[in-house]
Amino acid sequence: MSKILVVDENDANLTVLENILLKKGYETELCRSSADALTLMQEKPYDLLLINPDMSGMNGFELCSELKKDEFLARTPIIFIAPDDSYDIMKGYEAGGVDYIPLPFKVPEVLSRVSAHVRIIKLQEELVEQRRSFEEKIQKEVQDITATQMATIFSLAKLAQSKDDSGLHLERIQRYCFILAEDLSKTSKYYKDIDDKFIKDILHASPLHDIGKVGIPDRILLKPARLTFDEFEIMKTHTLIGAETLQLVKYKFGDNKFIEMGIDIARSHHERWDGKGYPHKLKEEEIPLSARIMSIADVYDALRMKRVYKAAYTKEKANTIIAEGAGTQFDPVMVASFKRVSEKFDVVYREWAD
Repeated sequence: MSKILVVDENDANLTVLENILLKKGYETELCRSSADALTLMQEKPYDLLLINPDMSGMNGFELCSELKKDEFLARTPIIFIAPDDSYDIMKGYEAGGVDYIPLPFKVPEVLSRVSAHVRIIKLQEELVEQRRSFEEKIQKEVQDITATQMATIFSLAKLAQSKDDSGLHLERIQRYCFILAEDLSKTSKYYKDIDDKFIKDILHASPLHDIGKVGIPDRILLKPARLTFDEFEIMKTHTLIGAETLQLVKYKFGDNKFIEMGIDIARSHHERWDGKGYPHKLKEEEIPLSARIMSIADVYDALRMKRVYKAAYTKEKANTIIAEGAGTQFDPVMVASFKRVSEKFDVVYREWAD
């Protein structure tokens, strides 16, 4: 079902378009200002925008120009709602619109123009899917790391985890990261950075995040209570130990994106968006993309797990805590993605419960 956002401060126009589009089966959302439209566009994707340029505050042409500045939002086709005036029509095309619907509305014309662009969108999606399928076939033929090597590395990660008895934590983490990365590849500004290779790599590299815990003394790692300040400072070094360990693996295997991602994740999955994390106090996009994904996956699982010093949180409480961390602990784009897939996280947690 195609999702269409209609932006117009004229209630009569909104009502007419909503009735036309809903009867045809389109999922329709209404918005009465350009500012609200920008917010909605950043929170979730739409297949098509219908915008009236004649609005107070930021007008429709200015809204279109703002959307075109964002590489991800610029992909959404815009149809202007405008009187049959050649000046407005040309101005709409210059702003980046792909078509216009003249006022007053004529039902056949509205449906014809909308359906034409929906068909174009579907064809583009089919081409993307064909490309994905082709790339998958290539990737099956060209493997960076053999299955045996992967099994060896995963076993090493399980060995590190076994010290603090985290059950099926690694298996859940893999699936959380896969779900989040897959959603981000389709719905966020990071779509160019997250291709099928990235998704496959983070699936396999995510279990390496705590591999450095093999170097943490058991008296600290297994302490059945909250750590003291000094103990926590030692615990934080597991990020550096893990990264250094994987650097040695990289030295042996040469340049390899999977190992490089494992290094990034091991070193930086405790960094925070606001720069208050560790070990290097990186902030915002200084933090590797894979580590930002890992951060949400790791925190979610930690919240849901029962510990000696805490009860297991419900999915609702865990979801709230992560949502409240947007812009401080977590990348806001990651949090928006998490909200879209949080039910899938819960399914993974229940299906892979310890």
